[in-house]
Amino acid sequence: MKYTEEHEWLRLDGDVATVGITKYATVQLGDLVFVQLPDIGSRWTKGSVAAVVESVKAASDVFAPLDGEIVAVNDGVVSDPSLIGSDPEGTGWLFKLRLADVGAYDALMDGENYHKLTGE
Repeated sequence: MKYTEEHEWLRLDGDVATVGITKYATVQLGDLVFVQLPDIGSRWTKGSVAAVVESVKAASDVFAPLDGEIVAVNDGVVSDPSLIGSDPEGTGWLFKLRLADVGAYDALMDGENYHKLTGE
């Protein structure tokens, strides 16, 4: 698993990365009440806003962690945003991104460096 400084996690399977927000991010946001996911087939560049999560505290953009095409979205989190908070790195995943450059995945942070970033 890899992480971004914007608190997204990615799990790679072949050339498709499953993407979600980290437990740290869900704790900072509080109870999530709304999720907007990208359209399947849409293409994103690294750093562009691919999704939005809204909590009782604030709305937060979820950035595309790498360049790629959306190949699946988790409709379960749209109907029940609390799944993200209860299992952020499992059933709370947001979308699956077919990476334009699989090699770019290796440049993202590993768990140790992400935990140093968050102080956990």
